[in-house]
Amino acid sequence: MASQPQPPLRRRLPLVPLLVLLCLSPACAAGRVPVSVYYETLCPFCSAFVVNDLSRIFRTGISSIADLRLVPFGNGRVSADGTITCQHGEDECQLNAIEACVIRLWPDAEQHFPFIRCVEHLALTRKWDAWQSCFQETGLAYQPAIDCYNSGYGRQLVLQYAAETNALQPPHQFVPWVVVNGKPLGDDYMNFEAYICSAYDGKLPEACKGKHLAIAQETKASRGDKVCPASKTIS
Repeated sequence: MASQPQPPLRRRLPLVPLLVLLCLSPACAAGRVPVSVYYETLCPFCSAFVVNDLSRIFRTGISSIADLRLVPFGNGRVSADGTITCQHGEDECQLNAIEACVIRLWPDAEQHFPFIRCVEHLALTRKWDAWQSCFQETGLAYQPAIDCYNSGYGRQLVLQYAAETNALQPPHQFVPWVVVNGKPLGDDYMNFEAYICSAYDGKLPEACKGKHLAIAQETKASRGDKVCPASKTIS
């Protein structure tokens, strides 16, 4: 559903290179484990991971030791003239930009994650056209986010996310692509909580008990049927 035109932002937020922000947030400075999740809004496996798995760390307390960053671009492409093409079409491009605006306006994951989860839940049920309802559901202000999107600032944020995603080493092979403490988890991304707990140096939350053993004990089964491959044809 296309947004109605709105006046542009009166004051543009500064475009700060996202790579510079990787470990400059207060949470990261406080010793939390950096966790980056590279995803795209309409990949059903990304949506399921956000809704069913990533959301769990906020209920269990593991979020208190994690510096979570969400990077909504995924398997898109940027042409030489700056045109963005998304794997699941124009709706995905729009939602990537909306989520990028919300993340930028409310940088604390405790604030923006409920909105992201709401949108991704709608995506799972193929009702993503109702994404605007997530503002009312989560209590975030509608107008600043829509102004951000309509002004083109959301697109600029997505271009930054594209540059960061495309600079990953090793390159991402699919989404969701999860990086914990600088380590890409690859096929073992569903085991992300164990990696967070194992990387943290301080007192662990109760939910981490036994998690440090999971990495060694769990067989790394292929996630090939639970990802959106980067090589898949762009819509």
